[in-house]
Amino acid sequence: MLCLPASMRMGMISIGAHSMRLLDMQGRSGGGSLLQSRWQSSLPQLGRVDRSDEENTGGDIDWDNLGFGLTPTDYMYVMRCPQASGVFARGELSRYGNVELSPSSGVLNYGQGLFEGLKAYRRADGAGYMLFRPEENARRMQAGAERMCMPAPSVEQFVHAVKQTVLANTRWVPPQGKGALYIRPLLIGSGAILGLAPAPEYTFVIYASPVGTYFKEGIMSAIHLLVEEEFHRAMPGGTGGVKTITNYAPVLKAQMDAKSKGFADVLYLDSVHKRYVEEASSCNLFVLKGGTLATPATAGTILPGITRRSIIELARDRGYRVEERLVSIDDLVGADEVFCTGTAVGVTPVSTVTYKGTRYEFRTGEDTLSRKLYDTLTSIQMGLAEDKKGWTVAID
Repeated sequence: MLCLPASMRMGMISIGAHSMRLLDMQGRSGGGSLLQSRWQSSLPQLGRVDRSDEENTGGDIDWDNLGFGLTPTDYMYVMRCPQASGVFARGELSRYGNVELSPSSGVLNYGQGLFEGLKAYRRADGAGYMLFRPEENARRMQAGAERMCMPAPSVEQFVHAVKQTVLANTRWVPPQGKGALYIRPLLIGSGAILGLAPAPEYTFVIYASPVGTYFKEGIMSAIHLLVEEEFHRAMPGGTGGVKTITNYAPVLKAQMDAKSKGFADVLYLDSVHKRYVEEASSCNLFVLKGGTLATPATAGTILPGITRRSIIELARDRGYRVEERLVSIDDLVGADEVFCTGTAVGVTPVSTVTYKGTRYEFRTGEDTLSRKLYDTLTSIQMGLAEDKKGWTVAID
């Protein structure tokens, strides 16, 4: 999918404290090059970003009680697709700030947007930082962009942008064992469009925030889930298999209702048969029975999680048979152990699942597969164990 020239756009977009006004350039020669030069001059060059405050720690953060909430950091990364080639130009770092869009932008009117999530960890030796499989996030964004008729950064551009964002916000990376720097790449249709069509311009933004555990229960604390029977997260032929922004707001009602009843999250059933488990609001699901670990197959309605893929490989390394298949509600309630996986949640054990008013309990604690997989995964992510799989990327 290609971006239309800047000369066909009207409106205004500004990012952070550095703003750029897009005037109607129709009929004016050199409009595209003028627009590009204005954008480039509005952001500090990568090599000249002022990081004089880098020596300070992350403000007054209580690292021992860091939850999963937004803590604004110093810088964000911005890259745009300004020309008809559909190729993203060189990105720049900008001070973290608000993003202004035309009210007729594609993302605001038609939800043309994607996001990713990954984490940076402080290395055990204090000699830098670690990313976990960032190239997989880049490829997943590319797959989502194709589905949503959007151009996407190359894998190299994506990983470079993530590294630059981390390096510009190093004082916000939690001490090892206290959390991670959560990195949120966004790809949005920023160009103005009235009729239903792909946006004429796209913007790639990355911001970051220090985070702790996703669920309030804490690290490796078991959670309680409710099987949702009325609402569905995705449907065949839809966008459940890509990380589009439009997948998430529809789950809020079911999630809020479940939380009001004391549950941590919701498990969704398939929309056709209403008997196969798919995933929770923001994480994948695994069920263990004997020596077999099963997880719902990603067949278009389930997001192919990067943590999910890693857990499958680590479980097979331990001698478990891993099946990617349809997981029925009977498989779920009859399991010995159940756990969720995701970038935000890590590996989280499930203590109970409630279905049709009946609560089913599962094994939790130190001597469980989820605990062993969690220890192995986090040791690799934080550089505490040798990475024999080549999953981590060092940032020095």
